[in-house]
Amino acid sequence: MRRCPYDPAPEYARLREEAPVSRISFPGGGTGWLVTRYQDVRAMLADPRFSSRQGTTAPQVRPVPAALPEPPPGALLRLDEPEHRTYRRPVMRAFTVKQVTRLRPRIQRITDDHLDAMERDGGPVDLVAALALPVTSLVICELLGVSYADRGAFQGLAGRLLAVDISPEQSAQDRAALAAFMTDLVAAKRRDPGDDLISALIAEADADPDSPLTDHALTILGALLLIAGHETTANMISLGALTLLDHPDQLAAWRARPELADRAVEELLRYLTIIQFGLARVATEEVTLGGRTIRAGEMVVAALPSANRDPLMGLADPDRLDITRSPAPHLAFGFGPHQCLGQQLARAELQITLGSLFARFPTLRTAVPTAELPFRDDMIIYGLHALPVTW
Repeated sequence: MRRCPYDPAPEYARLREEAPVSRISFPGGGTGWLVTRYQDVRAMLADPRFSSRQGTTAPQVRPVPAALPEPPPGALLRLDEPEHRTYRRPVMRAFTVKQVTRLRPRIQRITDDHLDAMERDGGPVDLVAALALPVTSLVICELLGVSYADRGAFQGLAGRLLAVDISPEQSAQDRAALAAFMTDLVAAKRRDPGDDLISALIAEADADPDSPLTDHALTILGALLLIAGHETTANMISLGALTLLDHPDQLAAWRARPELADRAVEELLRYLTIIQFGLARVATEEVTLGGRTIRAGEMVVAALPSANRDPLMGLADPDRLDITRSPAPHLAFGFGPHQCLGQQLARAELQITLGSLFARFPTLRTAVPTAELPFRDDMIIYGLHALPVTW
């Protein structure tokens, strides 16, 4: 468990030193391996002998199923190469640096609109509800062609699906509801295409008889993009804002030098690493990792928060937040073929939203003590359930 809201569990430091690839027991039975050092995590995530097909979500805190069904087409998180690449490649074109650069003015306008509303209404406000969640939701809605009026439905589903203690029955029910939501969206875009990613992918698939992008695959892909496209960045915005407020020297440095935005965001991503329970893979053959022998069929979990605080990653004092340091090749977005495809969009949203927030409200402060804030220890993605602020 975390002892400080910004630091991973202190047990990781001991494991990195004494047992960087260590045995762990999973809830409900079974054992696997936990990988805590930076280089070992990079090696594991890039090694095709570790498969995503039977990898499960947060096995340290959720029961591990005896066996998972075969992943459906388009389920990027559970596909291996080369199948994974066939679905990822057409989607990636919407998330390149060039495409995201074109989106930046729109992200800025959306951010400014919400900051205007905050300024007009006055504080205190919940920064999660007033800025972080609506900005990221609106951006991904416009990108995919989802009606923003439906945000209550998909935000509620995301909140339940990412809860640590969700029951298998509730998970199945919510996944079915999300699939139905996306099925209706794909059907609507087929009838009435728009200037959005789902419509573009439908057109691309129709033009290529060999395309793997069936409507079913687009439903699976779209659901992933919708949930991941707003939840992760929304939590980084609110947690990043709080982190800077609690590190006034770092906030002062960013305010004095706005050109530090790129470095500041990379450092916050590394320092906070909100995918708090890591990434799971299953060995397809015997593999030696970190001096330990992993047998075929064994599950291995990459502890991203630990890897990004590893002294051996080449940073001076990695437990210290320093937005002026040269960006480190952190693993907040994962590594290898499955690294986050929306990372350039997330970077742009963080740079614009945090930079604009602190420029607009120079006296911004939390409205309650940090110790009283509702942190997301109960969720797969770390962050804050609410962040009351005033100015």
